[in-house]
Amino acid sequence: MARYTDAVCRLCRREGQKLFLKGDRCYTDKCAADRRPYPPGQHGQGRSKTSEYGLQLREKQKAKRYYGILESQFRGYFDMASKRKGKTGENLLAILESRLDNTIYRLGFAMSRAEARQLVLHGHFLVNGRKVNIPSFLVKPGMIISLRDKSRHLDKLKMVIEANSSRQPPGWLDYDANSLIAKVSSMPTREDIDFPIEEQLIVELYSK
Repeated sequence: MARYTDAVCRLCRREGQKLFLKGDRCYTDKCAADRRPYPPGQHGQGRSKTSEYGLQLREKQKAKRYYGILESQFRGYFDMASKRKGKTGENLLAILESRLDNTIYRLGFAMSRAEARQLVLHGHFLVNGRKVNIPSFLVKPGMIISLRDKSRHLDKLKMVIEANSSRQPPGWLDYDANSLIAKVSSMPTREDIDFPIEEQLIVELYSK
């Protein structure tokens, strides 16, 4: 499986804002995006004008990096979104939000999407009672997501769940913190996505 293996803090600096790729570290004074708020590289602090294409490209790159997806898969999601009824941009964001790794992150089982992806790969979660170890699995309304019994006693997971106990899951997820079971009540809507993404720029880029 292809994945990005370089320093993730460079991605935040390149996009000019925090993508929250390193969990707790992003909220401390060690955050590279705060300490060096300019793009990486020797020309990072130089002035440059951004063209219309450049703005569209940056928005696509930001969305890809926020959700931890490479180009071919992201393009596949766009094609899927364009075939659905409604606005293509909002459909795209709904598809990205409904990935299993993002869902696990939203429920507070992980400090970052990368950590959530690893937990899914290691088979710690069940969907409708069956183990699913595919991070790109798309959840649908009515599905039940739960933590495996064998995984409930792991100290690492206990610590993360406790640390995220005050985090509120989005409205499309009904979560019982006592049983550690969640139900997908609906598809994610645009209002459920609080990260600043201008999805129309992505649509314009791919429509050329």
